[in-house]
Amino acid sequence: MTDEVHDIAAAIARLAPAQKRRLFELLAARGDLPPAAPEASRSPAQLNLIPAGEPRQERPDYLLIFDGGSKGNPGPGYGSYAITRLRDGARRLERLDLGEGYTSNEAEYDVLIAALEDLIARIEDAGRKPEEFSLEVRGDSALVINQVEGRWKASEPRMRQRRDQCRRLLSRFGAVVLKAHPREESVRVLGH
Repeated sequence: MTDEVHDIAAAIARLAPAQKRRLFELLAARGDLPPAAPEASRSPAQLNLIPAGEPRQERPDYLLIFDGGSKGNPGPGYGSYAITRLRDGARRLERLDLGEGYTSNEAEYDVLIAALEDLIARIEDAGRKPEEFSLEVRGDSALVINQVEGRWKASEPRMRQRRDQCRRLLSRFGAVVLKAHPREESVRVLGH
């Protein structure tokens, strides 16, 4: 990457989500962008994922922390998520009973999917659009974080299906950061 291209990429990274959308709309209207990939085949880069180690100019609008598990593997699935609106600290904590026949990894994914669906519904109920907002997602599941980001493959169809559902939901936001955090942080925030 040339210095000029690197500088442009850095400048784009500093734009607010709405400004990024407007920039890409203008480029698309001029025919300067390749056609979009079908949603199911979108790569993690097309999900507005911001690398976790990259410095951010602004904090996200929402913080979502999730954790899931099963009692036995498979067994009864359970989980929790916390959504915090960072501008005012408003927080929602949900506990889920997922039913029988869950592996821990399936429970992790399904809790994240439930949390994303909940957040999207609340934003839309308020008359807004998810793409107006940025989101940081944290969890202690290296498998979920790495599969959604595309660093690890999801070889089993049931995991690939859940990964793709997460990607579809995350693609609705203006910008997304995924971060793995230590198990102790999940316990501190969610209680398990």
